[in-house]
Formats: sequence, structure tokens, C-alpha cells
Amino acid sequence: MSADHSVKRLSAAAAEYGIGVAFVLELVLFAILSPYFLTAENLLNVTLQTSITAIIAVGMTFVILTAGIDLSVGSVVAFAGISTTILLKLDISPALAYPVAIGAGLAFGVVTGGAAGVFITKFKITPFIVTLALMTIWRGAAFVVTEGRPIWELPEGFAVLARGRIAEIPIPTIIMLVVFGAAHFVLTQTRFGRYVYAVGGNVEAARLAGIDTNRILMQVYIISGVLASLSGILLASRVNSGQPNSGLMYELDVIAAVVVGGTSLFGGRGTVIGTLIGSLLIGVLRNGLNLMNVESYVQQVIVGVVILLAVMMDRLRK
Repeated sequence: MSADHSVKRLSAAAAEYGIGVAFVLELVLFAILSPYFLTAENLLNVTLQTSITAIIAVGMTFVILTAGIDLSVGSVVAFAGISTTILLKLDISPALAYPVAIGAGLAFGVVTGGAAGVFITKFKITPFIVTLALMTIWRGAAFVVTEGRPIWELPEGFAVLARGRIAEIPIPTIIMLVVFGAAHFVLTQTRFGRYVYAVGGNVEAARLAGIDTNRILMQVYIISGVLASLSGILLASRVNSGQPNSGLMYELDVIAAVVVGGTSLFGGRGTVIGTLIGSLLIGVLRNGLNLMNVESYVQQVIVGVVILLAVMMDRLRK
């Protein structure tokens, strides 16, 4: 009986701290393999490169906690970037252009998230099908609006959003940390956060307990849409252009970060802190492999194996 209890405690500890231990081991491994890895500039570069998908992963965490999925985030990144850059080229004063363009890009996130929520809650269509359709719609719309061409010659100040630094820390990294901090507070300290876990744990039991499950689902998809749009704006700022093909395959990296971070695909269990570690783990993995001159195609195989192992561990834990 004592041995059985010890095994259960060990299993629980592995589930709770496994991702953190894996992340530390990864840091140690690449520090040994490359003398350039542990430099301050490289580590800041890791956070910068990770920030775009990590911000999206926060929204995806909310969605997956409700046992849903959002496959449209990559296309939302592209269309939000296109929307913002088109408005930035209007012949109006910069003082007005920036808030209008960025506000419109974020508003698009509300629209696409709200649309997904309506189809899922009112028409009872599975999240996979709804967001798969939206992924195709917004990707196609991005190419239609731009006629397949990038939007160039943007105001110089727009690039500061993604390329600027405050106290040597990249602005996207700061935004990422603020988003994670706010999401952690919401999930752990608010009624809405408790309801998100309840809906993911058992949606019918949550409904019988008096929770407006449709409203919760609507809100988590809006959160996902807004954060994907924010990442789209940051990505457009980084490359200083609107690219209709930006955000391709982002949904896979984002889902990987969430699942690797310990959030269950079955809903009801997970944290944004785990998602942050999962995002950084994958970012460090890509960075370390780049420093070791591993080809990008091989990197895709390695990341895919990591995802598969994470899902397998999630299944075993459940």
C-alpha cells in the first residue's frame, strides 16, 4: 500500500514538474553543446522569436481548457496583419493612423472569435470544423484583399513596436510577459477562470450548476481571436509589411506549446505558466538546433516527435 502511494505521488510530481525539469535539462544540454547559447543576446533573441507564438498560445490555452480547439489562429495572424497595414497606408496623420489601424486589427480578432463562438454554441458545430473553415476563409481573404502581394512602404514608426527595446528587453517580450501575467491572474483569481475549468471538466455538469456555458465558450474564442490578432500586428511590425502568407502552420506550433506545457486536450486541466514554459521549451529547441546547424526539415521532425510524446504523456496521465 505504501509503495502504491509512493508511485502515485511520483506520478503526480512528474505531471506537475516534468515540463520544468525537461526545460532545465534542455538549457543545460544546449549550453554544453554550443558556447553561444547562454549569451544574454541569444537568450533575449529566444524570447523575441518565441513571443509571437507564445501570445497566441495563451488564447489557445483558454480554448483547450474548455476541451475545444482553434485551428484558425495562423490565418487570423495573416489577416490581422493585412488589415492593420492597409489602414496604416491611409493618408491620415500618424497620431490617428496608429490607434485606428491597431484598433481595427484587434477588433478583427473579436469578430472572428465571436463568429467561431456563435457557430459552436448556437449551431452546435464542433470547434474543429468551425475553426478549420475559418482558417481557410481568412487565409483566402488575405490573398484576395492583397491580390497575393505584400503591403510595403509602411510608416517607419510602425517597426518600433516589434523591433524596439525597453531597458534592452525587446518590446514583444515585454508584451508577452504582460499577456501571460494577465491570463494567469484571470485563470487563478477570477470567477471567469474557475468557470473555464468547470466547462472543460464537464460541460453538462457546469450547465446544471448554473454556469452560462455558451457565454464562457464565446468569450474564450474571442480571447483567442484577439491574441492571435495582436500577434499578427506584432509580426507585421517585425517584418514591416503585411504578408498574406504570414502565420502559416502557426496553429501547430501553438497547440504544441500548450500541450507540451501540460494543458490537457481533454479540457479542464492546465495552466498558462505551463504554456509559457512549453513555448520557451520549443523556442529553445529551435534556437539550439539552429546553433548546431541542424537543417530546418530535421527540426520539424524533432518538434513533431516532441509533440507526439507530449500528447502520449497527457493520455497516460488522464
